Amino acid sequence: MQKNLKYLRIVWALLFLVAVTFLFVDFSETFPEPFYQWILSLQVVPGVMRLGQFLMHGAGVTAWGLVTVLVLTLLFGRVYCSFLCPLGMLQDVAGTISRRFRGKKGRLKFALPQNRWRYAILGLVVVSVFFAGTLLLNLTDPYSNFGRIASDLIRPVYLTGNNLLASGLQALGSYWLYPVEIIRAEPLTLLVPVLVLGLVVWMSVRRGRLFCNTVCPVGTLLGLISRGSLFRLSFNKKTCNRCGDCMYACKSQCIDVKTQTVDVSRCVGCFNCITACDKGGIRYRPAFSGRASKAEATVSSGRRKMLAETAGFLAVAAGSVSLLKAQDAEGSGAEPISFDGAVPEDQLPGLRRVPVSPPGSRGLAHFTSACTACHLCVSACPTGVLQPSFLDYGLLGINMPRMDYMASFCNEYCTKCSEVCPNGAILPLTTEEKSTVQLGQVYFHREHCIVVTDGTSCGSCAEHCPTKAVRMVPYQGELTIPFTDTSICIGCGACQYACPVPEKAIFVLSNKVHQVALKPVEEAVEHQEMEEFPF
Repeated sequence: MQKNLKYLRIVWALLFLVAVTFLFVDFSETFPEPFYQWILSLQVVPGVMRLGQFLMHGAGVTAWGLVTVLVLTLLFGRVYCSFLCPLGMLQDVAGTISRRFRGKKGRLKFALPQNRWRYAILGLVVVSVFFAGTLLLNLTDPYSNFGRIASDLIRPVYLTGNNLLASGLQALGSYWLYPVEIIRAEPLTLLVPVLVLGLVVWMSVRRGRLFCNTVCPVGTLLGLISRGSLFRLSFNKKTCNRCGDCMYACKSQCIDVKTQTVDVSRCVGCFNCITACDKGGIRYRPAFSGRASKAEATVSSGRRKMLAETAGFLAVAAGSVSLLKAQDAEGSGAEPISFDGAVPEDQLPGLRRVPVSPPGSRGLAHFTSACTACHLCVSACPTGVLQPSFLDYGLLGINMPRMDYMASFCNEYCTKCSEVCPNGAILPLTTEEKSTVQLGQVYFHREHCIVVTDGTSCGSCAEHCPTKAVRMVPYQGELTIPFTDTSICIGCGACQYACPVPEKAIFVLSNKVHQVALKPVEEAVEHQEMEEFPF
């Protein structure tokens, strides 16, 4: 019966990997939102961030998935790494393909744990969250790394394939598929996902789950908790003949055949060893089983360690919440940038470099304190205005999404990014709230407008402005020129996107703290009597 655990894991892992990947590449909203919310809720780092947001902002952001993962770990060990972690599953795919080609040369053997590295990285990540932001967390979080790989590298290939297939079907008279616009990300923003993908594949080919057991802070944390797990792998000394088959099958290199022990802190619950052993020499059973070895039966000490480590984890989560609260308080007290048309010319380049954070993010301080740059909002954005950044938020905010008004604009009533954000970096917004959230304020640079430079009529910015914060007023003769009203501007970027001038004559300058715009006054429409038709 236990030999089927491996195949159950493989089927589940493949389905889960496909579902998570499709979450990042899908552009047609094939599956309902609750399905994807369930998937996202089971990721550890987003769960920790959601816990902080729940404690800070109340209902609407919960962390039940994090509790589920912790309970599963206490019961069954690090099954998250093989059943719920998409980056772990990607490593399994790369490692399996490699070993198929390498044969016996690709077999793995027992290796001592790299405890100095794994605990040092975990400690460094925790400390950096307190004092230096989320950069190290972004670079090591398995979910966020997989999200960037799927969104930035896999999705363009998927969309290109869709467009080619759609063109072929249309040539045959079928319109089942439709082509979609592909907005290319800046090449530098692909640097991090490409390097991470290369590192993960190389480590999985060479040493199986080395990334999970050395670099990944989630794996290290769950490994600590799994030391007190109820069920675990252990040897049956009566039937084990130390042949080594289980050791060669172990992708975590945590089975020591000589001492007949399993390092449960590194075991990811793949169950490959059970299937590899045809003598029943290694089994998955309760830790307090009388047949377990003495080294594995010290449950009381393991549970004491587990309780201490869980308390430490909760302390880290509470500390992160305190940090987020402090940063939110600091951000909420900051003065918003104000543009009344009197910004000095020499200050404009600096102001334009300040990124505009997504609607629902409340401002730069809140957004950069909670975002792990998973790029799910980038994939979900229907207009493509959300794009990965490189160093727009500074080195500590590398790869975080920004509003790119050169690529597109934000729909006035769209709340998609706030619906899918798993971390609480973008908090939920109603469509009514979204219509008045002011991400930034419009600025008109007269000297670049073609009405002034070329004496040509235009008005594209005013035509596309949804709130009429930009309208045309008399200029010279029959020419009209844009006039801006920042009080009703929501910073959607439609004017900037529509401006035909390469060096935009009208653009949005970021509000460091999001404001609430006034609603535009609706003008009464004169009722005109229609003439009756003569027939």
